[in-house]
Amino acid sequence: MRAHGIDWHVAELDQGDPIPEMEPFDALWVMGGPMDVWDVAEHPWLIAEKRAIRHWIKHIGKPYLGLCLGHQLLADALNGTCGPQRPAEVGIRQVSLTEAGQNDTLFAGLPAQMNVLQWHGVQVAQAPEGAEVLASSANCPIEAMRVGSNAWSMQFHVEAEEDTVANWAGIPAYHAALVETLGADGLGAFQAESDACMDEFRTCSRIIFANFLKQMQ
Repeated sequence: MRAHGIDWHVAELDQGDPIPEMEPFDALWVMGGPMDVWDVAEHPWLIAEKRAIRHWIKHIGKPYLGLCLGHQLLADALNGTCGPQRPAEVGIRQVSLTEAGQNDTLFAGLPAQMNVLQWHGVQVAQAPEGAEVLASSANCPIEAMRVGSNAWSMQFHVEAEEDTVANWAGIPAYHAALVETLGADGLGAFQAESDACMDEFRTCSRIIFANFLKQMQ
């Protein structure tokens, strides 16, 4: 965004930031986090976040992009359902674009199969009414979706950087999922696989970002 001269505002709801007046913005991104969509007692700001997502999609109608928790929140806010991911997906996994995904503007220029970074124990179990499933994997049928003509979301992490695995391994909830899925000594292998795929991750993210910008024109 900096390279394209785009201004942005970050609202860290888990740190107490308020949701700003949304109408002046051109796009909404909702990112990930270790909490689950139903953890509203522990994280009451999730209620306002879902309300804001629903308002953005139904009334503002500008482009939306959700990643991981943002994928699940989109489904939950629009009367889809989420449930446990068994087994949890942690590590470098492969996702496949569906026929709809291969023809979707957001994924234009991407291969039909991609290596991606996964770190989630919840999945979208049922997409909202009118959604198109854009990508799937062996253990998670709804890895990406589009709702209507302006909202996209992905369960996997196209925003992964060189230090993502190490940073997230320091978050207790993420670390527990890593150990449960990959074992106590799994971090090193995870980091090595991530390093080996970093060029692919970077290319994928840049293509998706460029495609998303076209939706704002």
